[in-house]
Amino acid sequence: MFVWSLGFGIWDFAPRASAQQLFIEKSDASPAAIDVMYVKGLQFLTKSQSPEGAWADVYGRQPGVIGLCVVAMLAHGDDPNVGPYASAIKRGLNAILAAQNKDTGYIGTSMYNHGFAALALAEAYGAVDDVRLGPALQRAINLIVASQARNPHGGWRYSPESSDADTTVSGAQMVAMFAARNAGLAVPEDAIQKGLKYFTSCKTPEGGYGYTGTSGPNAARCAIGVLVLALAKQKDTAEFKGAWQYLQQSGGDSHYQQYYLYYGAQAYFHASPDAWRKWNGANIKSLAATQNKDGSWDGSFGNSFGTAASLLSLALNYRFLPIYER
Repeated sequence: MFVWSLGFGIWDFAPRASAQQLFIEKSDASPAAIDVMYVKGLQFLTKSQSPEGAWADVYGRQPGVIGLCVVAMLAHGDDPNVGPYASAIKRGLNAILAAQNKDTGYIGTSMYNHGFAALALAEAYGAVDDVRLGPALQRAINLIVASQARNPHGGWRYSPESSDADTTVSGAQMVAMFAARNAGLAVPEDAIQKGLKYFTSCKTPEGGYGYTGTSGPNAARCAIGVLVLALAKQKDTAEFKGAWQYLQQSGGDSHYQQYYLYYGAQAYFHASPDAWRKWNGANIKSLAATQNKDGSWDGSFGNSFGTAASLLSLALNYRFLPIYER
């Protein structure tokens, strides 16, 4: 499914006024307890980040995971220019910008990397004081749109020149385009519609989504589909309702756990406030029980991705980023 070929001062980690107030929901966990867990994760990321902005594990050196780590820092709501994570955010963005081909706009060596890195640029644009972000984001979106235009399926796969497509790579590009649109870029509506049509072509009889066709649905891919449809304001469609029903019945995805958590949290959040509260409560308990002493979470793709994805599954409690608004 996945193919991706700081000095830190002493801070008071009690919830700060600079971070957006946690919403008060019915939950066994207090906002303060959630914040302590989140900050421990951020402490791990900032302490283990290299001066070049990456992390030591294999996936943590790739711009897609670097991007998700940056988004996890932004999602806490601190000032990204002078707050406690400002230096780490800057280093991460520097690494992403260094990995971008200035001629083509391509970031990294796979479209997985490109999509998640573009998402980070979109969420940082307008919040982080860096004049390089806007042009870099525009180049990244241009590459996504151009790659889709060449693809006979209207989707994306591992390379910008790929002639086949899959729902996981396509989901990353779709979310990046929605985030860029939220940031103020003019993303072609035709690209959004073609992407939605590709997802429909992979809809399975069970209501979920296959990887490259109409068979073999799983929870992670279904969560991607639910999120993409929700961001496209398609929640009243039969396709959305069928995917949402399948997702609730799927029971999660143990093999791609953090990947599922990242998309599943957003899918539940957009689909149903009541269902999200229940899902969120269970997720908080699970993550509290599995967080390592150093603040990280383990995962199939290394602890940098595992930590970033776990944090982003909690980030809906903050509602800070535009992409995390209903």
